[in-house]
Amino acid sequence: MTHDPDTGQPVPDSQEPGRQEQPGKGVLLLRIILPLLVVGVGLFAAFWLMKTGPEAKPRTKSRNAALVSVVPLEYKTHRIHIEAMGTVRPKQEVLLKPQLSGEIVGISDEFLPGGYFSAGDILLKIDETDYRLAVEQLQDEVSRAEADLQLERGRQLVAIKEFELLGETLSEEEQALMLRQPQLESLRAVLSTAKSKLRQAEIDLQRSEIRAPFNAVVLSREVNLGARVTAGSELARLVGTDAYWVEVSVPVSRLRWIDIPQTLTERGAAARIYDQAAWGPEVSRSGRVVRLSAALEEKGRMARLLIEVPDPLSLDPENSGQPGLLLNSYVRVEIAGQKLAAAVALSRDLLRDNETVWIMNAEDRLDIRKVEIAYSGEQEVFVTAGLNQGERLVTSLLSAPVQGMPLRVPGDSRDRQDGEPGLRVEEPGAQ
Repeated sequence: MTHDPDTGQPVPDSQEPGRQEQPGKGVLLLRIILPLLVVGVGLFAAFWLMKTGPEAKPRTKSRNAALVSVVPLEYKTHRIHIEAMGTVRPKQEVLLKPQLSGEIVGISDEFLPGGYFSAGDILLKIDETDYRLAVEQLQDEVSRAEADLQLERGRQLVAIKEFELLGETLSEEEQALMLRQPQLESLRAVLSTAKSKLRQAEIDLQRSEIRAPFNAVVLSREVNLGARVTAGSELARLVGTDAYWVEVSVPVSRLRWIDIPQTLTERGAAARIYDQAAWGPEVSRSGRVVRLSAALEEKGRMARLLIEVPDPLSLDPENSGQPGLLLNSYVRVEIAGQKLAAAVALSRDLLRDNETVWIMNAEDRLDIRKVEIAYSGEQEVFVTAGLNQGERLVTSLLSAPVQGMPLRVPGDSRDRQDGEPGLRVEEPGAQ
């Protein structure tokens, strides 16, 4: 036993400084059992929650089928139409010039740019006074030559009677001289020359009237009333109104689809001419292919076709109301080509890369298929192989098309949006 230094009281040995009391067995058991009890209660609570929690609602796994629009394919007969651009040209054009000299003393009221004339109509007149006098003078010369010839024939009859009375035998040359044969032939020649001069003078008199050589429209006028012209002076430029030509350029590869006549009796391919700026988008005129130019264009290496349009200015009563073609207009031409007996017509935007199309097959999956194109136009392509009658062509645009990808169409009775049955996942939800 020890004593406390402060109080001097005795202190038990167990309470000596520096010594600790050891815990009892109960405390040790409590420290071990309590954590185990907490863990057990937690495990029981977790198990109870799992058993009594809401059940997962079944949901079909989505396969993400792409929604597309389709159209059925159909093989049938199609006529190829070749589209091209062309320029309107005159079929007949002439620069009118006089064949004699003189003053313009008469002019038609229609003789102005845009004026119409029928073949043989008088456009203008040259002073005919000198030419009429020449005709009258030559008529007198012809009359004198005829009289001289008649007198000579009388002299020849007298010579024949004298020769018969003589009864002499002469050579052919002597006989011709005695019968005045050279004098007769000379007067015949004089008469023939006089008649030729008279005919020329009459022609010159007729040429003093300038007439339209064909049905024409005046393109330009170069003279006015009172002007003096000489042979070769330019009077006017005329263009025929019976027909115009449209000169179009087409690729050489498309010529085999066009019926091009080789003779005047053959009938070329029909064509429609459109001038949207002047007539509107729906109005057109009809024409026909008449010839193929013998040479290609130097720059574009394109073939050149001539398409004839009859009555281009709609002057005939049966074409009344139709628009008129303007020379040098740049027009669109649609040429009716040959027929394809069995082909599928597709819009160009439905032709995919590398001449393929998208087909929705019987398993509702995408089939990227190569096709054979017989003709490729501006708006359509014609497929002759690679497709089957009644197949479904995908017309929708797919951002990332993959061979065999699942597809669905609007209004399908089967549940394509939810996917294939049997593939299910658990999703938390109401019981």
